[in-house]
Amino acid sequence: MKHGDITDPERGPLRSRTAAGRFTAALRRRAAGTSVTVFRRRTGGASFAAAAVVAALVSGCGIRTTSVPVDAGAAPSRVPCRLSPSDVASASPEGTRAKVYLVCASQLVTVERPVDRSAAGDDPAAVARELLAEAQRAPSAGERRAGFTTAVPVGLRVAPTRDDDPAGTVRLSSQPEDLSAEALSQIVCTYAESETLARGGSVVLGGPGTYPPRGYLCTTQTKARPGDLVTTPDAAGLD
Repeated sequence: MKHGDITDPERGPLRSRTAAGRFTAALRRRAAGTSVTVFRRRTGGASFAAAAVVAALVSGCGIRTTSVPVDAGAAPSRVPCRLSPSDVASASPEGTRAKVYLVCASQLVTVERPVDRSAAGDDPAAVARELLAEAQRAPSAGERRAGFTTAVPVGLRVAPTRDDDPAGTVRLSSQPEDLSAEALSQIVCTYAESETLARGGSVVLGGPGTYPPRGYLCTTQTKARPGDLVTTPDAAGLD
């Protein structure tokens, strides 16, 4: 008999230091009509007990368990949509300031930028060119930190008007309806801040084609949801 074995009065020496020995002894006792309990390995039992405790805690909190790993993703980021005083550029003595609409948190929000005095003049084409350049200019480092972006394409230009265009009409190098909703809303709301370009609260825009110009309104809904841009069907009626 090996060291550590025990002796069964009826079956002789039994191996007791291994799981196989305990299992064999249990079978023998069951066959003899003796009630026994078969013990599991300690590591397996501990894991099962820990899993049972976790399941009980989760079910007690009213949370459904799942066997599929869940990736909750990163926490939602928050942007201020507001520039700090140190990020606001000051106007030069020869210039002025103008409100320009940019996109921030899926909405239109104004920033004040230094512009040439032509942006506040009486020439609609000059005002339109200056303000368009600001709307399509990439945001500064401070504006990017605050969450601002622009959707106005860099290649967009102000085109010459036609003789039969209503007063104050701004023609663009692309048809306004071909621009993205955010880009068109940026342009309309930026132009609406200009007394030279806004007529009755409406901005009249046209494109290079033969389509007649249309009036566009910058409303509170437009600023909150740039895709909801209100148009006036007859720009000629704005004269």
